[in-house]
Amino acid sequence: MMLKEALSAAECVALQLANDADRYAELGRKLRSTPFSTALTVARGSSDHACNYIAYLIMARLGRVVASLPMSLVTLHKSPLITRDTLTIAVSQSGQSPDVVEPIRYFRDGGATTVALVNDIASPLAEAAEWSMPLRAGKEQSVAATKSFITSLVAGARLVAQWQNDPELLAGLQALPESLLKATEADWSPALEVLAPAKNIMVVGRGISFPVALESALKFKETSALQAEAFSGAEIKHGPMALIEEGYPLLIFATRGPTQAGLLALADEMRGRGARVLLAAPDDVAQRDLTLPVAATPDLDPIVAIQAFYVMAAKLSAARGLDPDRPRHLSKVTKTN
Repeated sequence: MMLKEALSAAECVALQLANDADRYAELGRKLRSTPFSTALTVARGSSDHACNYIAYLIMARLGRVVASLPMSLVTLHKSPLITRDTLTIAVSQSGQSPDVVEPIRYFRDGGATTVALVNDIASPLAEAAEWSMPLRAGKEQSVAATKSFITSLVAGARLVAQWQNDPELLAGLQALPESLLKATEADWSPALEVLAPAKNIMVVGRGISFPVALESALKFKETSALQAEAFSGAEIKHGPMALIEEGYPLLIFATRGPTQAGLLALADEMRGRGARVLLAAPDDVAQRDLTLPVAATPDLDPIVAIQAFYVMAAKLSAARGLDPDRPRHLSKVTKTN
């Protein structure tokens, strides 16, 4: 089921892009006309990784600093947070968890602009937010989120494209369904050979590729019971490198952009230290181990990169004798306070 749902992402993205164009344009005008002193994201799990991507786009393209809200400040500490002149963006597949819904309600009641990118448009989160934008991923039954994560990234990029009123990014979004279909055909079988017997792995990205590293590490844990940690390429030398020993596996996402050169250099250095590096990079990088598909513009590359990863992750789970649709101790909807 995980593989089937992952393979359907292109169709879901096409459906999303075919709908709500006027609503996104209206939201873009609202964001351009509203001064924000604070911008926050509210999410858990894979949705929080999507928020990392959205926050990076907002900061890189619009110059607004974005922080991830520790939800317990609202749900448990009842802190008197200043909500005026604040943009608060929540991302959720189910829209059910109280610690996502309550902060959005709190900030909206305090006068903030609240946006929910949510798959279940009839959920409490959708009702709590001023602007509820449907992901249109359809019902997702696999515990491991795939198509809902990809559609969350797309919805976030649509929000940014309309806020910035950027024709290049808007055009790149329209080309995504075709790029996602191509990404499902990427041959990542070399990763299966390395990771099927593995006990642990570091997943590395930087900048716009770091959210993909975070999401990949989570999926390794969820679906393959593989101890995985995600690190920024800039942080790995600040302590995590002490774990590197002969044969230690590293998956490095070197997507296009200003961080790519440093990640390629890191891959070479880690190979020199004995690590078993799986360098995922576009086809113009000769030393790559895995070919990363690319989108119409580099800021959309993480969306097609995770598509290629998901196909491999589903196959890896089966290769390790596990069922990715029934991970231990997990359920589809998690409700925390």
